[in-house]
Amino acid sequence: MVNTQQTITIPLRPSLWNPKTASAFGVLAALGLAAYQAGLGQPGIDLVNLGGWPQLREFLVASLRPDLSPEFIVLMGRAALVTLAYAVLGTALSVGLGMVGGLLSSAVWWQLVLSGAGGLRRCLWLGVRGLLAFPRAIHELIWGLVLLQVLGLNPLVGVLAIAIPFGAIVAKVFSEILDETPPEPLYALLNAGAPPLTAFIYGLLPQALPNLLSYTFYRFECSLRASAVLGIIGAGGLGYEIFLSLQSLRYEQLWTGFYALIVLNGAVDAWSAVVRRRMGFTSRLDINRKPGDVTSRPAHQAPRQDGFLKLSWVGAILAVPLSWWWLRLDVGVLWSTRTHRLLGELLSTGWPPLPTWAELVKLAQLSWLTVAMSMVAIALAGLGGMLFSLPAAQNFLLPGGLLNPVGQRGGSPWVAYTLLGLSRLVLLVSRAIPAPIWALVLLYMLFPGVLPGALALALHNFGILGRLMAEVNENLDDRPVRALSTLGASPSAIVAYGILPQNLGRFLAYVLYRWEVCLRETVIVGLVGAGGLGHLLTEQISSFDYSGVMITLGVFVVLTFGVDAVSQRLRGVLREG
Repeated sequence: MVNTQQTITIPLRPSLWNPKTASAFGVLAALGLAAYQAGLGQPGIDLVNLGGWPQLREFLVASLRPDLSPEFIVLMGRAALVTLAYAVLGTALSVGLGMVGGLLSSAVWWQLVLSGAGGLRRCLWLGVRGLLAFPRAIHELIWGLVLLQVLGLNPLVGVLAIAIPFGAIVAKVFSEILDETPPEPLYALLNAGAPPLTAFIYGLLPQALPNLLSYTFYRFECSLRASAVLGIIGAGGLGYEIFLSLQSLRYEQLWTGFYALIVLNGAVDAWSAVVRRRMGFTSRLDINRKPGDVTSRPAHQAPRQDGFLKLSWVGAILAVPLSWWWLRLDVGVLWSTRTHRLLGELLSTGWPPLPTWAELVKLAQLSWLTVAMSMVAIALAGLGGMLFSLPAAQNFLLPGGLLNPVGQRGGSPWVAYTLLGLSRLVLLVSRAIPAPIWALVLLYMLFPGVLPGALALALHNFGILGRLMAEVNENLDDRPVRALSTLGASPSAIVAYGILPQNLGRFLAYVLYRWEVCLRETVIVGLVGAGGLGHLLTEQISSFDYSGVMITLGVFVVLTFGVDAVSQRLRGVLREG
């Protein structure tokens, strides 16, 4: 007798507890603790300083009557050129260092060079990556303060202060781009008998070049903001003039500096966007790509070699020697006797003794305050960036956009264009003004502590994240969104079911990437009294306690490693999802 009974397998319900939900609960719990540490929800803590409101009102009223005298306009114009020159030279040097470091810290390069020695290859790869982690963990402002002790008031301080940490950051990103580039053409050339270097140049580099160039444009914009921050330590430029005006409470001149900085950042941002668009690049910063993602122009599509693009390349090449001449750099100071003597004194006095138990407890407390500040800041910046990225995207609210399709009755085109312009202006102002300047302004109405530092970092990073997220919105696959619109879905439903499911992973990846940067930036808001390890560092630098500075910087390096590891783990969870 034949048994006709069959076993029916009932699929199990997927578990709600998975790596994504576990990570989400962990992040929410950490954010709650960080917000509480910042003073939000703590009873009996005064956060708002009502006595500073009259001065804040005077500061805001001055925005309507900036100093437009010819002498001051000429001064700010010269300062703007100094800031631009620092950014040009800092970017050129950091990209050069980053290309070499990125090559040596990429896994694919060591696989080519040492294909048979797995243990040695991994040791060399980890050694290079670890070596590059130290300079990028220290903020460019701290590099500027250290170099100032050795080189004195020399324009080379500003260039090197940008190039050293940014070179390490560029190396890290370049290595990730090279390792994430599809290796099939590379392996095909190797199997055909091509030498490893030839296979790398012709099989891998052409594919990675669009993302490498696109990130170079983004790094130039970051260098421009960094050169403004370096003005705080006397490097010159717009940041220096703004800081002097703020110290002397000349708010009319301060706002003139703000407007000059906003115009300069806006001009660079617009030029970068036009060049990238004409070359076929879709975004400034391409991270957390999944297999099959199309984030740059196809390989068969050649960039448009029009007059504007050729003129831009000529201008970029000429900008380096012109910036060198404008700043009147003298590299001979690097190997002068005075420099060697001061460097030796700094190294001899800066070697730290082992900290005591009380010092370790204090460092641990300040470390938690610093991490809490960065977490609150990046959470607020991320939420604000997501919100403003919708009206700041050109393909959303404008006539014919995803939320205002052709044939449907929508709002006035004038309203759509106004929202686009205002949202982009808010993002530009937010990221153009350096975080320490935001901190000084917020200290008018808030008591010193973690909260004003977190809000200052949030305001600055909100502008950066909002612009990056707007580009993600502009490059999304619009077919599911168009289908929802055709079915009659409301704009809110289109955002909830058509846009966020596609872009949320990339949004969160950008937030995690900027969190690493935000932790480094806690130093600069701490230098102006916003709390955390940065405030301790200010006291140590002002008292010439170089051994204490070394210990505090070492703690910053450890924190950077920890945040980097957590960020990479969370981005890996997002990429797998």
